[in-house]
Amino acid sequence: MKREFPAIRPLIGWLPKPTLPALILATLFFVVSLTPGLVPRDTPAQAILSGVSLAVGHAIGLILSAVWRKLEFPPLPRRVQIRLRIGVGILCLLVISFALWQASEWQNGLRALMEMPPVDTVRPLSIAAGAAALFVVLIWLARLSWFVVRKTADALARILPGPQAFLVALTLTALLFWNIGNGVLVRAAFTTIDRVYAGLDGAFEEASPRPEDPLKTGAPGSLLEWEDLGRTGRAMIAASPDRSEIEAATGRPALEPLRVYVGLNSAANPEARAALALAELKRIGAFSRSTLVIATPTGTGTVNTFGQQALEYITQGDVATVSVQYSYVASWLALLTDPEYGVETARAVFAEVYDHWRSLPRDARPALYLNGLSLGALNSELSHDLHQVVGDPYDGALWAGPPFNSPTWSEVTRARNPDTPAWLPTYRDGRAVRFMNQSGRTSSTTAAWGSYRILYLQYPSDAVTFFDPRAAWRRPDWMAGPRAPDVSPDLRWLPAVSFLQLAVDMMTAIKPPRGYGHRYSFDSYVRAWAMLLDRPEWSDDALEALVAHVTPPG
Repeated sequence: MKREFPAIRPLIGWLPKPTLPALILATLFFVVSLTPGLVPRDTPAQAILSGVSLAVGHAIGLILSAVWRKLEFPPLPRRVQIRLRIGVGILCLLVISFALWQASEWQNGLRALMEMPPVDTVRPLSIAAGAAALFVVLIWLARLSWFVVRKTADALARILPGPQAFLVALTLTALLFWNIGNGVLVRAAFTTIDRVYAGLDGAFEEASPRPEDPLKTGAPGSLLEWEDLGRTGRAMIAASPDRSEIEAATGRPALEPLRVYVGLNSAANPEARAALALAELKRIGAFSRSTLVIATPTGTGTVNTFGQQALEYITQGDVATVSVQYSYVASWLALLTDPEYGVETARAVFAEVYDHWRSLPRDARPALYLNGLSLGALNSELSHDLHQVVGDPYDGALWAGPPFNSPTWSEVTRARNPDTPAWLPTYRDGRAVRFMNQSGRTSSTTAAWGSYRILYLQYPSDAVTFFDPRAAWRRPDWMAGPRAPDVSPDLRWLPAVSFLQLAVDMMTAIKPPRGYGHRYSFDSYVRAWAMLLDRPEWSDDALEALVAHVTPPG
């Protein structure tokens, strides 16, 4: 007797009914999604990526099948179709099973490159279950939207011709789902995230006590209140090294490093915060140091601890650093919610500091450098234009992990010398622009530094830098030729899937250990600052001794 399940019949009716192209492409996209990306993926990230890839491949296959039918090509005999579906279905299951088994090996190969432990043995089953569940949800959402389109079109057909009714129904449905997703769900998510980050920004930590030295921002006599600096600002001011630590590490006399940080709550707008920053720099005598650095923070307001420490060791403490907060949320969230706000603040700070700096006698002012990591690198690059500085340029910039959409980085990488890899390019003779990776290797140069220089510190496994929106339809340049040492040789390009892989890699770029992905190490920063500042006293042996002596946590 045939058993009936009327309660679940509507759900079963909405399950995917794949055509042969949909089955084949869904399998292909799923398998390729399991291959390595730029950084290792944990099980949830891999399940999400594979589930979305499965749905995308299935959708493309259905579109191809619909096109075939619309062109009225003769269908295959039903018996042949059944046999083909059974045969292809069995083959696809075998391919998927092999790929799930091989996926752990692919991931472990990449993890070995980054000195990470291997994945657990139950991972393939967890990925399969998570991807299948997400695939079904996505299919149900797609069919729900199509159901709404059809019902709306039927209602509009009473007053409009059929094609017009369908077009209007499609537009209304798209607007409906967009407003639900963007206006309700996204807004609620951003409100929650903003509340969480605001709480973190206001937290006081024992590792960041209020300083007593009047030359420290937030100390007695400072123009800025300690509680207004925010968690990341207080961490920057309280961070090591101090004069004694620099002298112990280098064996040479040192000065106490000067640091200025202005928090979001320190003033009402970017211009007022920039003015406060300049006033504090003047108060502590920052323009009497040999080097002055404008460090643009990340979206969370962070000035990278390792970059700051490296700079202060390399300069023997004879340096002043200034930073002004423009946000307290993660960089990618700041970019989505208010992409111009960071630029506005960066421009205000640069103009305030640069205008005073250029007013000083050339022989009595510090060398001026820009610095930034991630979104900070992008905003630092956008903080000024050529006409603003061409008459009296600042000395240079160290930009680490520059986002893929950084204008200068993109242009220089595209215009690199022939036969140099996109992940470590050489630009002309290297007089003005150079690139460095985590091994300390730099792009080949044929000339000494010029009076103005830019150094990009970038890891080939950093998806924040090497994400490419065009990967949806073309292979990125950095995949051509020999692979970088920290990029898996098993990484493959496939339209659409590679784009999804890189998008997931960008969101998980801080997962690897220091020295890989988007986690820039003290070792890398030390070598980068020594090169940019052109300090001959810092030989390779001296740098190695410094790195061995200074072992920052994390």
